[in-house]
Amino acid sequence: MGEIGEFAREARGELVRGIGVRGVWEGEAEWREAFAEVPRHLFVPYYYVGVRGGYERRWGEHADFRQRERWLRGVYEDVPLATRLRDGELVSSSSQPSLMAIMLVELGVRDGDTVLEIGAGTGYNAALLSHRLGDEHVTTVDLDPEITESARRHLDAAGYHPTVVTGDGARGVPERAPFDRIIATCALPSVPRAWLAQCAPGGRILTPLATGLVLLRVADAAHAEGHFLDTPAYFVPLRGDTPPEPPLPRLEGLPRRARGDDLFRFLLTLTAGGLDPREAYALWEREGEPPRERYGITVDGDRAWSWLDDPEGPYVWPLP
Repeated sequence: MGEIGEFAREARGELVRGIGVRGVWEGEAEWREAFAEVPRHLFVPYYYVGVRGGYERRWGEHADFRQRERWLRGVYEDVPLATRLRDGELVSSSSQPSLMAIMLVELGVRDGDTVLEIGAGTGYNAALLSHRLGDEHVTTVDLDPEITESARRHLDAAGYHPTVVTGDGARGVPERAPFDRIIATCALPSVPRAWLAQCAPGGRILTPLATGLVLLRVADAAHAEGHFLDTPAYFVPLRGDTPPEPPLPRLEGLPRRARGDDLFRFLLTLTAGGLDPREAYALWEREGEPPRERYGITVDGDRAWSWLDDPEGPYVWPLP
């Protein structure tokens, strides 16, 4: 175990340096310290990697030291890790560390802020938040009791004790509200109104939506608005009462470069309630293949819509 611990410290240092090369830590020494101190391997005692015909399980208790070392090397690579499968379907994962770092930095927490995390996962993200803010300021929620129980065990093993709640993340955790920040680590088709009601005025909500990340500034319980970040993001869907995202339409007949373009597919997903593929392609070309940060979301009472450049401009589309 001593050899494992030493290797983990070195691998964690390499991971932090690699993330730093991207400029993520600039002016963010607290988050750099959190990633350097919180041991990811305690939150991922096993994970699955895709192989021909299915998945291969790698775990830290393997009898062969070389296999344990292989597991540990994988833990500290800057990649997402599949941590829970059900009937061959991915239901939980540990997100890519560099993406987690970007999200936590963009969340813009300050000392004393309270944070609600939607999607407990392995507990690793909640541990990073607890390291930065203190256990008493962090709440994490997940629908699956198996996930929340394993997250509690991982957090205990690492010495962190935030509040872990089993429940529907789309409904938030009203008994712990209000929160200064809400961060989701699972994908949704829209922004649950319960989050706005549980977020303090002036707070922020950061959530995956349509293969992107939208950062909303909350005005009050009925109003929020914000832009997408420039980074793509792919997360396991939120499970619960929230309806699933509609499947992408068929793209036959469109130019090959559009069919394979990540930003075009983002536009299609974001505007599924208002544009067909040919209309989306015409807009995409006309507007110079706009990057994610030109898009945004507005929530106004019972209405919510996505937009390009201007929430009151010509390009607006309803969200579910």
